[in-house]
Amino acid sequence: MQVHQEFDQVKPKPTVVLVHGAFAESASWDGVVQRLQRHGYPVVAVANPLRSLSGDADYLKKVLATIDGPIVLAGHSYGGMVQSAAATGNPNVKALVYVAAFAPEAGESALELSNKFPGSTLGETLQSIDLGDGTQDLVIQQDKYRAQFAADVPAPQAALAAATQRPVRDAALAEGAPVPAWHTIPSWFLNTGKDKNIPVAAQRFMAERAQAREVVELPNASHAVTVSRPDAVADLIVRAAE
Repeated sequence: MQVHQEFDQVKPKPTVVLVHGAFAESASWDGVVQRLQRHGYPVVAVANPLRSLSGDADYLKKVLATIDGPIVLAGHSYGGMVQSAAATGNPNVKALVYVAAFAPEAGESALELSNKFPGSTLGETLQSIDLGDGTQDLVIQQDKYRAQFAADVPAPQAALAAATQRPVRDAALAEGAPVPAWHTIPSWFLNTGKDKNIPVAAQRFMAERAQAREVVELPNASHAVTVSRPDAVADLIVRAAE
């Protein structure tokens, strides 16, 4: 008598691709990366160029093209603009996670969305760098960085983030979005109640408009939630990936 045994094949986990926003860098995801890796997820924290929405999205598309199998995309802040553009038409992207992030409709810019509801104080904290071509790079003044961006992050860690922040070209924030991927790909949102960059009212509006599968709101979180609350961020990404 021949005995046949069937073994359950373990379903491979999707690759999680993390997209930082303006005034941050890929290391802002460090705590989230560590938690996802402990759960067995392959992770890529992309270096977002922050030059133009179309160019940044094209770069992310090229990164996504190197990844085999299913993908979960998570974007923070302006990273939500980029993932919304880059994921459209990509059959491997199974979920979009917006972490204190912009989820634009076609034609909307990050600048427009940040001013759609009152509460953003970002403009008064910015310093510009003239690029000589009619555009400017923008950074948050270091002495204002923690209060504006990372109020719930320990002071030494916030000072480090202020010193290593990546500038964004002003044109990137003013560029209108193409038809966004959240029209066809399920979305999850993490909203931040003490956000001074993207008012929580704007985050709620975007989550409702996108008909998010799940919305988590952290009432005391600042914009730098990937740094201050990596557990909550990673937990939501895991749920989106399951």
